[in-house]
Amino acid sequence: MNETPTTPLAATATPRKTFRVLYVDDMRELRELAQILLGRDGHTVECMDDGRVALTRLRQNPGDFDLLITDHHMPSMNGLELLRRVRELPYQGKVIIFCSELSREVNQSYRDLKVDEILYKPILPAELRKVLATL
Repeated sequence: MNETPTTPLAATATPRKTFRVLYVDDMRELRELAQILLGRDGHTVECMDDGRVALTRLRQNPGDFDLLITDHHMPSMNGLELLRRVRELPYQGKVIIFCSELSREVNQSYRDLKVDEILYKPILPAELRKVLATL
């Protein structure tokens, strides 16, 4: 009898990239939501509520993360200032900016700092998954 070996579907599916994420946002609810959504997809997520705290964490060991997701509007250090300082570190990871709105000048400043993506809130989980798949 000529039988064709079967392979489980999971074994043939393309593995999804997983990231070690540093998520920075001053809104607790959004940090919790990001941790749940990204965690469900297999990413490890460390959340910070402030750009200064995130910068301190990245200075300790920039290699701990391969994706930085930061909000732009934060009280102590906004996302743009955080990214300017991160670019002085040996951080090799990707960067995504979450924002509700940006001026043309701020948007260009982020582009000049080589962000990988700028996503405008509200961000749907499917949209974020699509972006993560392209990084």
